[in-house]
Amino acid sequence: MLDEAPPTTGQPLLDVRDLAQRYTLPRESMFKPAAQVHALNGVTAQVMAGRSLGVVGESGSGKSTFARLVMALERPSSGSVSLMGRDLNRLPAEELRRARRDFQMVFQDPYGSLDPRQTIARIVAEPLTALGRMDRASLGERVSNVLRQVGLRDADMEKYPHEFSGGQRQRIAIARALITQPKLIVADEPVSALDVSVQAQVLNLLQDLQDQFGLSYILISHDLAVVDYLCDEIAVMYLGRIVEQGSPEDLFAHCAHPYTRALLEAVPRACAGGVRRRRGAQQIASQSTGTKGCTYASRCPLADQRCRDATPPLRNVGTAHLAACHHAEAVMALPPVAAED
Repeated sequence: MLDEAPPTTGQPLLDVRDLAQRYTLPRESMFKPAAQVHALNGVTAQVMAGRSLGVVGESGSGKSTFARLVMALERPSSGSVSLMGRDLNRLPAEELRRARRDFQMVFQDPYGSLDPRQTIARIVAEPLTALGRMDRASLGERVSNVLRQVGLRDADMEKYPHEFSGGQRQRIAIARALITQPKLIVADEPVSALDVSVQAQVLNLLQDLQDQFGLSYILISHDLAVVDYLCDEIAVMYLGRIVEQGSPEDLFAHCAHPYTRALLEAVPRACAGGVRRRRGAQQIASQSTGTKGCTYASRCPLADQRCRDATPPLRNVGTAHLAACHHAEAVMALPPVAAED
């Protein structure tokens, strides 16, 4: 067991500060420097114990990079990721390995994230096996308990992944994340590969587990309905930056950034002639170069010269509601998206 105590009241469980990540692309010419992809640009976020943060945005906005850095699967170019007061990137390798007991991940693909050659018992037990210090009988009892917690049976322990449906496989992946009794679970698109009815079952399971064990979640998703259901706070990312952050109520009823509004308008709406997809978010811009001014200016109907010249800071536009937009108040004054049908 780790010696560190959980954070006290008022202290964040997870504290991410000025996180940046750049990837170097292959050289196109020996006479030119290699270009870089700016995957994250100064992301700051906190997650309190027992709370959930949803991270939304288009493909390429930096969501999965953020998840990998929080999980300490990569080292950031700059910035810090602290869990329970420990800077994960400053921990020696052995201490980081032991610290992984406190944070686990659920991956997107329930078909690709489970080893088809291993039994369910071995798959679920893998994180504890890597940590060591548990006898075989105790390990088997822990696996049995956690499988029951996610709605599976002891009889499933000796089966293989191909014997289960997609929803059941994702329950197995959740059981594997729960086996170490973590404080934080990072879920990267955990229901996007599942049928809608199965999505609801998995989301209900995640909610029940949070209520039972006081888990904290970071939920990476492109589906606004998913984060609305499960998360206490939502961060909207665009080109590696958080452009708006707040409660679901604030973001959906009083969004303050044009990009958030574009995402809401892109959600299909029912109408008399059938389902209609609103015109919303378009092709995402390039991240291979640094951008002067607002990164969303080239797509924004409200953009002016100030937007093209000066990068808007992430500022308060309401109680615990942040937006990085020079025209946030004008966006908030627009009619709610849902009322436009």
